[in-house]
Parts: sequence; structure tokens; C-alpha cells
Amino acid sequence: MKSIFIGMTTLLLTMTIQAQNKNVKDETITTVTTVTTSDGEKKYVKKENTVEVQNIELKDEKPNTLNIETKDSPVEVTTTTKIINPDGTTRTVDVDRSSYYTLNGKKYKVALDANGYRMIADDSKNSSLLRKTSTNSYIYSNGNKTSIGYFDVNGNLVLESYNPKTDQVTFETYTVVKQ
Repeated sequence: MKSIFIGMTTLLLTMTIQAQNKNVKDETITTVTTVTTSDGEKKYVKKENTVEVQNIELKDEKPNTLNIETKDSPVEVTTTTKIINPDGTTRTVDVDRSSYYTLNGKKYKVALDANGYRMIADDSKNSSLLRKTSTNSYIYSNGNKTSIGYFDVNGNLVLESYNPKTDQVTFETYTVVKQ
């Protein structure tokens, strides 16, 4: 009986000590977006989960002291975005690029949809589509134009289009609006 009690006490102390080796902050932000189209209303649920983990490291231990100062240690931040589509399917996005962008003084809204992103100009009801490829770029499609797009290091959307008449590739950069 004594050995069971000592074993259980040791196990509980071990678990308590192990649990105190890290500072963990876990935060989930849920956003519901309702899109009204000719087909009716569709709701997209976006859950952005951010986990910050910091290992606790102690400075030099001095004899006969109870309180030991901690060292600054790096914080590992992991963010995942999970999108639940109106039809119930889910997908995970590494970086959510939803934002407002400008090109030639015109403002565009890029928002998540069921298969990628939808791009809508402020003064238009027509939308363009951005669909992710396996090479971490996007296919941009709008009624009469198809291009390849990617996000640069500043978060801007860059579209590359081929013009067969001039045999040239043109670049358009949609600048992200910082909010």
C-alpha cells in the first residue's frame, strides 16, 4: 500500500514538473463571412488558431535561493487557418491573404471562398478567381483573362500575363492596403 502511494505521488510530481517547462498561449479567432450571390446567401467560417510556445529556461542557480530568474528564450509561433465552406467541406490555409489591394487607384477586395480566393473591385459586381497551384502560385481567372499570380515578400499580389500579339509577359502589381 505504501509503495502504491509513493508511486502515485512520484507520478503526480513528475507530471507537474513537466507541465511547468513551457509557457503556452493558444488563441482561436472565428470569423463568419456571409456572401450574397444570385444563388442565395452562403456562409464561410474561418477559424484562425495561433499557438505560442516558449520554453522556460532558468539563469544560473545560486545556493540557498528560492526564486531563480528566467532567461529570455525564443517564442515559437504557429498559425493555421481552417475554412469551413457552406457545403461543409473544410480546408486549411497556411497564410490568409484576404485583404484590400489597389491597382491604378482602384480598390479591390480579395476574400476567401470555397476553392481559393475571390477578387472583387469596389465599383463592380463581377469577380475574378484566384486558385492555388501546386507550385505555391495562383491561377487568376476573369472572363477574358487568365494569368499566373503570386504574393511577393511585401504581401502584394503580382499577376504575370502573356500577350500573344507582342510575345511579351506583362506584370501587374496589386498593392496590399495596410490596415
